[in-house]
Amino acid sequence: MTTEQFVGIPKGGFTFDNVARNAMLERSGYKMPRAVKTGTTICGLIFKGGVILGADTRATEGPIVADKNCAKIHYIAPNIYCCGAGTAADTETVTNLIASKLELHRLQTSRESRVVTACRQLKQLLYRYQGHVSAALVLGGFDVNGPVLYSIYPHGSTDKLPFVTMGSGSLAAMGIFESRYRKDMELEEAMQLVRDAIAAGIFNDLGSGSNVDLCIITKEGVDYKRTYDQANKKGVRQNQYSYAKGTTAILSEIIRPIVVSEAVIPTTTTMEEENENEDEDVQ
Repeated sequence: MTTEQFVGIPKGGFTFDNVARNAMLERSGYKMPRAVKTGTTICGLIFKGGVILGADTRATEGPIVADKNCAKIHYIAPNIYCCGAGTAADTETVTNLIASKLELHRLQTSRESRVVTACRQLKQLLYRYQGHVSAALVLGGFDVNGPVLYSIYPHGSTDKLPFVTMGSGSLAAMGIFESRYRKDMELEEAMQLVRDAIAAGIFNDLGSGSNVDLCIITKEGVDYKRTYDQANKKGVRQNQYSYAKGTTAILSEIIRPIVVSEAVIPTTTTMEEENENEDEDVQ
């Protein structure tokens, strides 16, 4: 007796089972959830000796800057790192999940993880959710095939290119790459190019800002440069501003006293009570 007799094999293609339910909820007065704009500038390039990943450090909640120093370059394996754009919780969870799977794979095979393996697992995971997991990734690493760089979109499609950009500031960063990138760049020149690409996203995109993080991956190892450059430095206040009390008019004032009541509840028992409890237990 086979399993198919008890569990129906799911049919391929799209399913629209929730369309009628969603329409009923809208008629009942429920509002559909609205997408929140995300902002990030992430990029990567292949240079002469490896891969360089770059990212800004601003995390936003719509028009609000939630975090000025957010780490967007995530660990995947000792030789593989990944930049994440989109929803912070999704990028963090997806990269942690694949990192744990690759750790088990290394323990089972006793071999170094390959970048294409991480790319395959990430794209299959994202495709399964049809883009509802908001994670746009730039995956880079150095393995037996040398430096490798991928861009992975939330729907699961991938590109393998010598330089990539993603996020809301990707157009500004791509303009820097297309005008200045060349094959077999030296380390210092490549680091400056990635820094300038991220800075272009910071200055031309409101969703990107604060600092520039870099991650250099070579055959010798990984050099994660947190806060490599502070592109948008905060200005110094030139004058001291002080205003006399009463400059701003007070329209109304309410003072509510806070009454605190305290009660002492004893939690210890006396020796007599303990003896009585012991007598009852004996009886």
